[in-house]
Amino acid sequence: MAIDVITFGCRLNTAESEVMKNKAQAAGLENAVLVNTCAVTGEAVRQARQAIRKARRANPDARIIVTGCAAQTSPEVFANMAEVDLVVGNADKLTETAYNSVPDFGVSASEKTRVNDIMSVRETALHLVDGFEGRTRAFVQVQNGCDHRCTFCIIPFGRGNSRSVPMGEVVSQIRRLVENGYREVVLTGVDLTSYGADLPGNPPLGRLTRAILKDIPELSRLRISSIDSIEADPDLMAAIAEEERLMPHMHLSLQHGDNLILKRMKRRHSREDAIRFCEEARRLRPDMVFGADLIAGFPTETEEMFARSLAIIEDCGITHAHVFPYSPRPGTPAAKMPQVANVTVKERAALLRAAGMSAFCRHLEAQQGQRHLVLIEKDGIGRTEQFTLTEIDCGSAGDIIPAVVVGHTSRGLISRAA
Repeated sequence: MAIDVITFGCRLNTAESEVMKNKAQAAGLENAVLVNTCAVTGEAVRQARQAIRKARRANPDARIIVTGCAAQTSPEVFANMAEVDLVVGNADKLTETAYNSVPDFGVSASEKTRVNDIMSVRETALHLVDGFEGRTRAFVQVQNGCDHRCTFCIIPFGRGNSRSVPMGEVVSQIRRLVENGYREVVLTGVDLTSYGADLPGNPPLGRLTRAILKDIPELSRLRISSIDSIEADPDLMAAIAEEERLMPHMHLSLQHGDNLILKRMKRRHSREDAIRFCEEARRLRPDMVFGADLIAGFPTETEEMFARSLAIIEDCGITHAHVFPYSPRPGTPAAKMPQVANVTVKERAALLRAAGMSAFCRHLEAQQGQRHLVLIEKDGIGRTEQFTLTEIDCGSAGDIIPAVVVGHTSRGLISRAA
């Protein structure tokens, strides 16, 4: 066994896992499992612990190294697991030195914990990656950390404050990936629309987006991962309107559809702001579709508040709903608020997911007969410009195939080469 990586959570973790593997290999590490954790919910932490135990059973002689947001915020949770050999902080996981000397088997929890103060990190270096194993699209980290303090969120304490990668370095990295055959690139970050606030001249995300598309004409497709719509800058809106290679799919950090709950979450947008952004983006790009994060059962959420959140799926035209049952994270203000009963949280999450699935099915039905350019991910499977999964009868991984939609399943579309 060489090095295996188990990744939880966001696209940023996906990008960082590739860097981690490269750094560990450069350090000469062998027969190891790297676990890149997520701290968004208690369930994410539970799944990571379960995966660690499974990995130990499958690889009794391997070194198991745990890192990521959950390892940063709660290192003791993993250091106290007998299966774990080393716990590494979120900043150090991207350095070769983190993998140079793994402690002996059976050392104490304190001896296997290497987690520093994430708030002391002031820069985000661009880690050059030649490719992503087993993937047809590449993820490029352009921003890390978050300066905001939403009352439910532990992530700033796992990632630190917001910091950006200079535009020139981003363009160089993407050019390198395109030269290595990647047709699609996804820009990732923790709070992506805060990009550039810490750089000279404060270049916003929209300016970075337009620079990439202008300076790398060979790049076929560019995607932007989760954004905070209230921070969408004029250049980003212009790119939505004018840049065909910017894909018409955006994932929104909505979280809720009731204004009082949004205030209690310490979000910066209102329900009306979210609806207005979606309407404007669709006016500029009629084929634009939206994914969204939504939290069910936030503390103090009444039936009326939940109903408004349920309605936001239709009001914003969400086609890909990512639903989180509220999970109190120790150390966050929301954990001290009056909690909704757990059974009610689960019921509301199920209702949100059902509404999201209905919206997704309507999206699939509306695609009948539509033409798309499909990026092939593997034999028989690809993604449209709107990031909708589709079965397709031709093409190899990395090809972009003109196709027409001839039907759909519950999971996605069925397409044929046009």
